[in-house]
Amino acid sequence: MAEYDLTPRMAPNLDRHLVFPLLEFLQERQLYDDNHILKAKIDLLNNTNMVDYAMDIHKTLYHTEDVPQDMVERRADVVARLKSLEDAAAPLVAFLQNPAAVQELRADKHYNLQMLNDKYQIGAAQIEALYQYAKFQFECGNYSGAADYLYQYRALCTNSERSLNALWGKLAAEVLMQNWDIALEELNRLKEIIDSKNFSSPINQVQSRIWLMHWSLFIFFNHDNGRTQIIDLFNQDKYLNAIQTSAPHLLRYLATAFIVNKRRRPQFKDFIKVIQQEQNSYKDPITEFLACVYVNYDFDGAQKKMRECEEVILNDPFLGKRVEENNFSTVPLRDEFLENARLFIFETYCRIHQRIDMGILAEKLNLNYEEAERWIVNLIRGSKLDAKIDSETGTVIMEPNHPNVYEQLIDHTKALNGRTYKLVTQILEHSQAQVAR
Repeated sequence: MAEYDLTPRMAPNLDRHLVFPLLEFLQERQLYDDNHILKAKIDLLNNTNMVDYAMDIHKTLYHTEDVPQDMVERRADVVARLKSLEDAAAPLVAFLQNPAAVQELRADKHYNLQMLNDKYQIGAAQIEALYQYAKFQFECGNYSGAADYLYQYRALCTNSERSLNALWGKLAAEVLMQNWDIALEELNRLKEIIDSKNFSSPINQVQSRIWLMHWSLFIFFNHDNGRTQIIDLFNQDKYLNAIQTSAPHLLRYLATAFIVNKRRRPQFKDFIKVIQQEQNSYKDPITEFLACVYVNYDFDGAQKKMRECEEVILNDPFLGKRVEENNFSTVPLRDEFLENARLFIFETYCRIHQRIDMGILAEKLNLNYEEAERWIVNLIRGSKLDAKIDSETGTVIMEPNHPNVYEQLIDHTKALNGRTYKLVTQILEHSQAQVAR
């Protein structure tokens, strides 16, 4: 299933340190030759300061205890550079490690800079040194130290562009340390800055949104509430437009979130239209499954795609997260996905048939007869579907369900207010931009 591996598409939109977890997953799943993965890791490490890690991989790859001389020399350079940056940032680091001194800081950055310069002889050079020291620590793989220093740097920095770069670094460090709650906070801060009207340029804004969505996958598929929040972010017009324009492969993750989300959302119908529109630019078993069920009503195709979806999930670094329990390894998202996928098939199939043969339905759901009967009984009880099982004929009988005309009217118009608000906002923004010119 390496044909559905998205790592080559994902990597250009990630910090190189964030690519390592993806390579580790691919190596564990053995989707590629082990040597191929090891060489990819060394290529990534060449532009970082994690020289010891690169040496270890080199030894494993070439089955030797010797390492190239350039690695030895680079290690010496890294150590010397680290010492130099540590010395340059030492006055400010010492100040920040003094709780009594830190109490003198205020919310006003300009006051803080003046106070630091007058009282502690700490100026712009030392603040810049702190940034460089934090960045170097990150490149060395010391994500905890980098996160602390970048947080402190942003509290003093008055350069908005440099502060933004520090925030990206802080987000990456928190993700790599798997501090999902803090990472989500940093993600929301970044989103607020990116979506602001005074962002650098529209092109940079779109590219930043694409980066943000790629980085957010680490958080959303590990955070307790992530599967709801990924829909909240990706399904916003500006972000969905960016996906359709430059990153259609992200539709896999939005489709998965819609499928496993317990709460059915009004946006789901609109998302199916997006899946239909983008079939020529991107498709995989997960998006094709939705197209089979909701666009083509191809239940045989949906059954086939559901089996392929299982393989895609197991081999995807974000979807295939394993949980160890009592010496057993499970993939919770796969189980949720298959359960909800069966529900999607069942609901849609029942809408267009009044009497359904249990054997045929079991085949559509990839279950044997007894499992299908038990599954449907539990579903009817739990969801209060207007249906019954005729055991003598082995059929499910659906009672006709004629939708109320008033409910249909409400359903079609409930999103009108939100769309009108968006339209008015866009017109006002456009008119203000024209006046500013």
